[in-house]
Amino acid sequence: MNPLEIIAVFLGIANVGLLVRRSIWNYPFGMAMVALYFVIFREARLYGEAGLQVFFFAVQGWGWWLWAGGLARTVTVEWMNWRARGVAIALVATSSVSIGWAMARFTDAAMPYADAAIAGASVVAQVLLAMRRVENWALWVAIDVLSIGVYLARGLNLTAGLYVVFLVLAIAGYRQWARAARDGEAVEA
Repeated sequence: MNPLEIIAVFLGIANVGLLVRRSIWNYPFGMAMVALYFVIFREARLYGEAGLQVFFFAVQGWGWWLWAGGLARTVTVEWMNWRARGVAIALVATSSVSIGWAMARFTDAAMPYADAAIAGASVVAQVLLAMRRVENWALWVAIDVLSIGVYLARGLNLTAGLYVVFLVLAIAGYRQWARAARDGEAVEA
């Protein structure tokens, strides 16, 4: 058992658990987790996801800054409009196909198209999360389901288990954020 993977799993559970509660303290746990997963995914030849960890690290810093901004320091969540949803879907599709093609053509990636779909969708979901859009959770549900299969196929059983937990938390996050958006509820960052 990889000790880095064990630590990353615990950091990931803390990260997403705090996200569901809309706590700003999710960010330091998330940044530590993605730093470890960069190494883990690179060793598993999941290059799209290894590169994704670099993006996650940067965007988590951006999200932390966004959530900490403002005098009121409250976190409110909102729904996207239909146009924004269409743009998000187009971005996921385009990035998944183009990254998958590039990895299949130019690398020895183990699962280039599945890896690319996870990476492309995760970029969009992470931006939506930082922007506090409810739909980020629906996208994370789809990502988690695909990720579980990929990680099992690559022998990353603990990480697959973590993504089962992420799946449950993503469903809970969707429910809580949808209710908060409907009720106009804000929480202290």
